[in-house]
Amino acid sequence: ITVDGVEYKSGDKAETTTEATTEAKEKETAKEDSSKTPVANHGKLSVDGVNIVDESGKVVQLKGVSTHGINWFPEYVNEEAFKTLRDDWKANTIRLAMYTEDYNGYCSGGNQEELKKLVNDGVTYATNLGMYAIIDWHILNDNTPVKNQKAAESFFEEMSKKYADSNNVIYEICNEPNGGTTWSEIKGYAESVIAIIRA
Repeated sequence: ITVDGVEYKSGDKAETTTEATTEAKEKETAKEDSSKTPVANHGKLSVDGVNIVDESGKVVQLKGVSTHGINWFPEYVNEEAFKTLRDDWKANTIRLAMYTEDYNGYCSGGNQEELKKLVNDGVTYATNLGMYAIIDWHILNDNTPVKNQKAAESFFEEMSKKYADSNNVIYEICNEPNGGTTWSEIKGYAESVIAIIRA
């Protein structure tokens, strides 16, 4: 793996990890102003080395809850629940888990328009509350992301166009690949989907 131009190989000495950990500790952690929402505090996030950083380059930790499968529990996508998570649990992030192949999944008979509406509603609620929203293309029983890659490319093209100007939307392009899926499959899939999101 290459991070910030440094190549890390399997079997490298521990000091490589120690150096990365030291770098993470040396970065200043962002301060929270409790009178502001998470997004108002930090703005658009990015990756810097091993850190997630805010617009000021300060380290931010994502803290939140996943909805589980929105295709099974759509009632959890509601603004009141998100507000409780933000205010009482101090969550700054909501993960909208949309299963692809499981019962009523996006690629296995679920109503795609209804599922996209749930994702969009979830992003709207998170945005209204100044929270980060993770749109999760949740791989499980399909094992490999390449099985439904065309559907993923279409989905992420639509979502990334819709949220191109949003500063609080994060894309989880392939959660939980399993069942003999190879890293080369994941890499090829990721390179394709990431290019679509960044277009």
